[in-house]
Amino acid sequence: MAGIVNYIKESFGELKNNVSWPTWAESQSLTILVAVFSIIFSLAIWGIDTVFGKVITTYFQFING
Repeated sequence: MAGIVNYIKESFGELKNNVSWPTWAESQSLTILVAVFSIIFSLAIWGIDTVFGKVITTYFQFING
């Protein structure tokens, strides 16, 4: 149990002293960037899924006559 407590103390020390944290402005701009790319990729995946869905539906309608 003492090993776990020591690990947690060292982890907090590492985060406090050795990690370089971004500024508030950097955090905001990076958050917006991630949100924009997430929306773009989700729309792309939605579009591809829609096209494949229609292709598969057309294929099975063609096979079943």
